Amino acid sequence: MTTFEKVKQTIVSSLGCEPEAVVLEASIVEDLGADSLSVVELIMALEDEFGISLPDEEAQNVKLVKDIVTLIDSKQNES
Repeated sequence: MTTFEKVKQTIVSSLGCEPEAVVLEASIVEDLGADSLSVVELIMALEDEFGISLPDEEAQNVKLVKDIVTLIDSKQNES
């Protein structure tokens, strides 16, 4: 399973959005309907799913699904 597929599953279960809506160019807030609390919960779910830690200052820069995938890939390559 690719990073994107795992991120997509986590987003769908965390935000309750339609799987078809989760594409790389989708905005977490505008397209997928996340508010500030659900973004925090999503980041925590992703940290659990991937066994990584995403610093707040980096997580705040996440706007699109592809930003999440890029950030997770970079964290996994560090370890």
